[in-house]
Amino acid sequence: MYTPGTQLVQQPQAPQYQGLPQAQDKPKAPAKAKAPGGDVGAFIQQLIGLSAYVKNLETQAHLIHLNYEGSNFLGVHAFLKDQYEAHLTQFDTLGEFIRSMDYLMPMSNSMLQDISPSFVDLTSYKGNEMLAIYYKNLEELGNKAKKLEPIAQKITALDIANYLADLVGMAFKAAWFVKATLRSS
Repeated sequence: MYTPGTQLVQQPQAPQYQGLPQAQDKPKAPAKAKAPGGDVGAFIQQLIGLSAYVKNLETQAHLIHLNYEGSNFLGVHAFLKDQYEAHLTQFDTLGEFIRSMDYLMPMSNSMLQDISPSFVDLTSYKGNEMLAIYYKNLEELGNKAKKLEPIAQKITALDIANYLADLVGMAFKAAWFVKATLRSS
């Protein structure tokens, strides 16, 4: 009887899996990230500030939605519900653009507040006064987005530039609706 010796059977090698890149521990330093048209890091910091501003608008619209009283309550209530939901979507979209460029968003509301550009808070429960402040903040959102759009073009972030142009239109259209409501009150 024949007893064979140990045979080496060559096992097929599993493909080498590199895995996904590890998440960064902190946002990239603005001064280190350059694009052909400008400083990406500085642009991202401004975009994070804009997203914080939008988050403030979401909260403000929601609180006015809850606290508003007046003869036009039903229309204003429904409009503001649409608005705070739109602001949530805007915040999410801006955050996704920031993450798509491999930067991190702040981790808490207090961090967002530290980054947020000046924002006018509500100081009165009077319906017209609440709407007037919200109107001014909407106009400011439109102006802030309008200033960032050419920077996005310059660094060739065309998807962000297109969205910022859309955001300008959304902000000014909503401001017009609020202004028309204030005129009829």
